[in-house]
Amino acid sequence: MKNIKNRLLSIEEKWQEGIKDWQGNLPERMVNDQSEENFWQELLKKKENIGKPDSYAIEIMKHVSSLIDDQDELLEIGPGWGNYTFSFAERVKKLALVDSSSAILDFLKGELHKRNMTDVEFIHEKWEHIELNKNYDVIFGFNCFYRMFEIKKALLHIHKHAKRLAIVGMTTGPIQPHYLELHEQYGIEVKFPRKDYIDLLNLLYELGIHADCKIIPLSRTQVYSSYEECLEKNMSKILTKDVDLSLVEDVLSKYIVCENGKFIYRNEYNAALLSWRPR
Repeated sequence: MKNIKNRLLSIEEKWQEGIKDWQGNLPERMVNDQSEENFWQELLKKKENIGKPDSYAIEIMKHVSSLIDDQDELLEIGPGWGNYTFSFAERVKKLALVDSSSAILDFLKGELHKRNMTDVEFIHEKWEHIELNKNYDVIFGFNCFYRMFEIKKALLHIHKHAKRLAIVGMTTGPIQPHYLELHEQYGIEVKFPRKDYIDLLNLLYELGIHADCKIIPLSRTQVYSSYEECLEKNMSKILTKDVDLSLVEDVLSKYIVCENGKFIYRNEYNAALLSWRPR
């Protein structure tokens, strides 16, 4: 990759390179806090089933629930639109939420108030920059590390402030099968993920933290209103220029079904949950 010296990267450097875009630049949302704020404001406007967890989060929460206790004080990092937040608020003794977006915290505050869940602490700050004056029984963060450049510092911060248990994780591969087929059989370059749960696991190991790892199988169903939308969305990870469109359509057709005028793509992927007990 451009601007990388001819040497082996450390695990943290590999993570940091994975955060950059395919031209080697940090994304706008990474360097511009207002851009990140705008992103969440717009996403909340478009989100369907607002206030309800995504289907994959329901499966993940089944496993997380077995690790937490009703007397826990739990801190959640980067709650987003609340995939896990509302379940936590129902299950634990006290909940704290940390997010860099004021729009997200305002949204969650309103939704929790509707549910008469008011014993919640809201902290508007980036996790890497936060200064906590207390520790929590459990610290949880899932799919919240995409902006965390100083990832070692972030993980150590979790380790330092979790009294009983730390739980982190992210969704992971495999990549959609049509991309894999295009790459392996026809040599088409695609945007394979460049940071993954294994990097978090290796970073923890490098820090002397031995985490348990639970892989949770998931399935995803994407529904498109037109063939053109389906094709456009499922070419977004192709890097090769001037790719043969008919070849892409031929491969993609193996994985698409048409039902009631909608184009549907189902694929399997996974989530990884890492947990450890700080000493």
